[in-house]
Amino acid sequence: MSTAQMQQLAAASGLMGLVLFVIAVAVLALLAGGFWLNSREKYREPPRPRPEEQPHLPPEGAVHEIRENRESQEVPVMPKGGRPLTPYELTNIDTKTSESKDRPRWSKGSSGSFGGGGLGAH
Repeated sequence: MSTAQMQQLAAASGLMGLVLFVIAVAVLALLAGGFWLNSREKYREPPRPRPEEQPHLPPEGAVHEIRENRESQEVPVMPKGGRPLTPYELTNIDTKTSESKDRPRWSKGSSGSFGGGGLGAH
């Protein structure tokens, strides 16, 4: 190798080192800016609630689960000679407590889900 070729290699590697250094400084500046912006946002947030501001149990104690069967309300019947209701005219149809206390069960031989691998109801 001649001296000129060695100088060219040294100049290229020195330039590459300088580019990598500038990129590293830019990444560090971005990270520092992110931490600074995050700390500004946290400073603007309201303080955490004190222990006396935390929610408490109601006087009657913990709320327990209620197990009941629900059934949907009937869809309004279309009057004779009238037009059918559009989905926009139907409101959210609420549910009501079922009079039956029997828990619904899956059909015998059914897994209870579509494609669940069971034989299905026959």
